[in-house]
Amino acid sequence: TSFGQAGFSAGIKGGLNFASIDHESASEIYNTRTGYHAGAFINLRIQRIGIQPEVMFSSQGSTLDLSTETIHKFNYLNIPVVLKFYPVDFLSLQAGPQFGFLTSAKEVVDNASQDIETIYKDSDLSLILGIGLELPFGLNIDGRYNVGISDINDDPNTTALLKNQVYQIS
Repeated sequence: TSFGQAGFSAGIKGGLNFASIDHESASEIYNTRTGYHAGAFINLRIQRIGIQPEVMFSSQGSTLDLSTETIHKFNYLNIPVVLKFYPVDFLSLQAGPQFGFLTSAKEVVDNASQDIETIYKDSDLSLILGIGLELPFGLNIDGRYNVGISDINDDPNTTALLKNQVYQIS
């Protein structure tokens, strides 16, 4: 339920991820991997300011340009805390931190999968930037960019700086 310019709302959300790894000093070329996200949110709004904590499952990762098709599939439990500014009643500008917890990491090469969790850190910190439309009947549409702040590389054999980057449509 929503009460105009002030109030509380809660709901479920889901959508597409277009994820990749931002890399420095890595010899591989990381390309976009399409995944999904799903979860729940609450939105507390007073006049033109709102705060929206969420709990989201997020399928992320990347494809790599190697001699064979290689896909890194990461699953995260993400907790975004989004500050929303409403320049007009139905439009929100969004920013805030996102805390991610790696639940699984797999590498898929020629349909063979192996666990690679040990070479990635258990947690991730990102910054969210986005825009949203709040339409009648409780339908919301969001577009976000989650830019990784923390290095997710935990491989002792490389010093490459790796950060998640994800475009989301919800």
